[in-house]
Amino acid sequence: MTTVATGTTASSPTPAGQGVGPLLRAWREQRRVSQLELALRADSSARHISFIETGRSRPSEEMVLRLAEHLDVPVRERNALLLAAGYAPRYPETPLDDPALGALREGIERLIQGYEPYPALVVDATYHVVAANQGILMLLDGIPEHLLAPPLNAMRLTLHPEGLAPRIRNLREWRGHLLDQMGRQIALHRSEPLRKLYEEVAAYPVPEAETVAGPAEPVPHLALPMRIEHEGRTLSFISSISTFNTPMDVTVAELAIETFLPADPATAKYLQSLLS
Repeated sequence: MTTVATGTTASSPTPAGQGVGPLLRAWREQRRVSQLELALRADSSARHISFIETGRSRPSEEMVLRLAEHLDVPVRERNALLLAAGYAPRYPETPLDDPALGALREGIERLIQGYEPYPALVVDATYHVVAANQGILMLLDGIPEHLLAPPLNAMRLTLHPEGLAPRIRNLREWRGHLLDQMGRQIALHRSEPLRKLYEEVAAYPVPEAETVAGPAEPVPHLALPMRIEHEGRTLSFISSISTFNTPMDVTVAELAIETFLPADPATAKYLQSLLS
């Protein structure tokens, strides 16, 4: 397992000087939830929700957290809501190299090491790579040094014209999948650093379709595969992303583990041969 230096964490998008009411209203509208529906979920009344949003009523700390939970507000932004309401942040943001997260780091290392020879990596909220196994490093062989310098970014590595992009046989499909994924994350987190990353990678040039498209798939897949060239052969993977359940720390809440499973027998056989 290789641990990689990370960049800065995603900053809170909370506008300075805004009270908690307008912020809660913005989250409610973004989630497309009515005041009545939110009130029913939070065991309150639509009138009370309206008073909170207009600043006529100051919500308790418990109410802020309850509304944030029912609006699926990310942990980092829950702290911002508490601050806007005049309360102390509830969730710490512990550096990943802090001794307090030692057990977590060890667990992650064992998980992605145990997944070898299949690729697996861990990213933060802006797709900076914080850990990667040998399967990932195999795919990065030959990538220019300037793209591998920290902070290593998974989206930049994948879509940059000097990165993995020229090797991905179905680049247009895979690029569309990744941009859609980032778009959903932006809608959820309202992160300015993530939006800037999206604008950067979306602007990368894309080769003509005939230069990146491979032959028609002989067998339909249950999920979109990433088909990537490696040492004269085409490997095919489907990916899965896991996050931690009910995190109580900002750093932990923003970690995601992405694993790549062979999408066909030939890929599995080749990767298993690397162990022998």
